[in-house]
Amino acid sequence: VAITPLRMGKYDGNAYQSAQGIERYRTLEGAAAGAEIELRRRPGTVEVSFELPDDQALAARVAEAIFQAHSYQEPVIRIQPLLTSRSKGLDDHTNPNRWWNTTGDWKKADLQVRENA
Repeated sequence: VAITPLRMGKYDGNAYQSAQGIERYRTLEGAAAGAEIELRRRPGTVEVSFELPDDQALAARVAEAIFQAHSYQEPVIRIQPLLTSRSKGLDDHTNPNRWWNTTGDWKKADLQVRENA
């Protein structure tokens, strides 16, 4: 978000992090860790995804920032076009299917915790 706000409509900082999984790989000659015979398994690996505007210069800056900040010699960065939908901008303040119009949702629970602190 230091490079781009990851904005979607009236929200920013939008990204998705997967549940933890197991990454599998084997280092080859020339890898920073050196060549190995055995396949490595790294538990606790997550995938993070986010959307960017269709701007190649911005995508290049974001990819470079990932390379600089990531701990891997070869971080996996996939950039692919996609079609996505956005809000219709409707007045949803009474729509019972919207999370902000339901009781017991996470935002109200979080607010209550902060008020009681």
